[in-house]
Amino acid sequence: MERITLFIRTTKEDGDVKLRFRLIDGREVQLYHKTNIKASLKDLSRFTPEGTLRPRVTLYNQELYDAIQTEIDYMGRAYILMKRNESSMDSSVFESIIDSFKAPEDKTSLIDKSLMKRFTEYVEAGYRDGIFGLSRYKHDKGTIGKLERFLEINRKRQCTYEEFDDAMLMEFRSFVQNEVKYVDKYPSIYGKLNKRDIPKERRKDNTVANEMQVLRSFFAELEDTEEIRRSPFRKMSRERRRTITKKKYDDPVFLRKEEFETVCNFKPSKTLVETKEAFLLHCALGCRIGDFQRLTMDNVGISEEGIPYIHYLPEKTKGTQKDNSEVVTPLIRYAFDIIKKTQFNLPILKYPSGKSGYNKKIKQLLKEAGIDRKVTEYDEVEGINKYIPLYEAGSSKLARKTHVDMMSKVQINLYAAGLHRKGSGAVNRYTMMEIKDRFDLMNIAFDQEDFRVDKNLEIIDSPVEKDS
Repeated sequence: MERITLFIRTTKEDGDVKLRFRLIDGREVQLYHKTNIKASLKDLSRFTPEGTLRPRVTLYNQELYDAIQTEIDYMGRAYILMKRNESSMDSSVFESIIDSFKAPEDKTSLIDKSLMKRFTEYVEAGYRDGIFGLSRYKHDKGTIGKLERFLEINRKRQCTYEEFDDAMLMEFRSFVQNEVKYVDKYPSIYGKLNKRDIPKERRKDNTVANEMQVLRSFFAELEDTEEIRRSPFRKMSRERRRTITKKKYDDPVFLRKEEFETVCNFKPSKTLVETKEAFLLHCALGCRIGDFQRLTMDNVGISEEGIPYIHYLPEKTKGTQKDNSEVVTPLIRYAFDIIKKTQFNLPILKYPSGKSGYNKKIKQLLKEAGIDRKVTEYDEVEGINKYIPLYEAGSSKLARKTHVDMMSKVQINLYAAGLHRKGSGAVNRYTMMEIKDRFDLMNIAFDQEDFRVDKNLEIIDSPVEKDS
């Protein structure tokens, strides 16, 4: 891979010099680029030969830094074009291409085809037009940041979406997975980020696959709008394309019924009482953590039969739903009691992650309760399955998975009778599970007694009379 450096040849220790650069690629390629940019040697002393800030440098000439990065971007783009066109590796050709990038008549075209500008427009328009919801929007904003850092570190900030080929795509994939390696090397870039956005470990395969899926959708749109002829994903083999976008999952991990009951009956230390209430309520509701955090008493309703329930529009999918149908989940007795007591005021939910956040506290709760059954977890570094105690897998997702598992084991599979093939639309046309049916199933799944409430959410002694 090419290496671009500042090329400064002077014996002076003070004064100004005009910036020059050199591009080297192996022993065969050595290209030079002259500029009219004047810089003081004092300012230049704060930069490495590669144009990045030296370690522990905090005061520097920002204008000079930007100018250096811009020239390096031009050089990188020009070299890509020379290789693609099999041009003579001559400095005069190199300078000519760089000049064409800087020409006023080309600036509009360059801006219009900027990868970062167009990708940002794609993300903003997708959310604005309801193509995807808030959760996807927040994730894609993170992808914008990763792509921006990748281009800056590789001196390709002005890369166009036409220049972003399959080779660069694979380089970006590697960057996303191993970004933690760049944190100490580029303090000027990572020092500007919030602590939570700075990578602290190698990213998992599924995280990387997510980023590849986002870019695949982006380039598919550019194909649909005929802004490019062919996506970089379609320039690679089908097997490679499938591999880099496919997510792999461990075996499902959830609390078995007897483990769930152990947690219910366990008396935790004072610091974990709120965590226990939140976790058990979460298991009864089965919603995503983002939706759980937003629930208030306004989300509580009462059916005609006096069955209390929660209702909400799921944040992740509401932008892509065909209608505005809400998720409706009956409240079994213990969940109702927790809600009445807390009024959804559960501060532990404010910070799901972090050293003292909800997820961490769930692990502590399960460990104290003795939930240590061995479960498998795939180690991506070693490429093997490891066996860990269940409490180490404790998280908000475990609550959601536990809910789904407990409900699936009391619900008759709609296709089990064999009357319809799986996926048949007739199944949903012929019948619909009403709230009382789901309430009955949830009571069976969680071993809860039937009950009813009045319009003030006060429990009625005789639910049988209410039904009649």
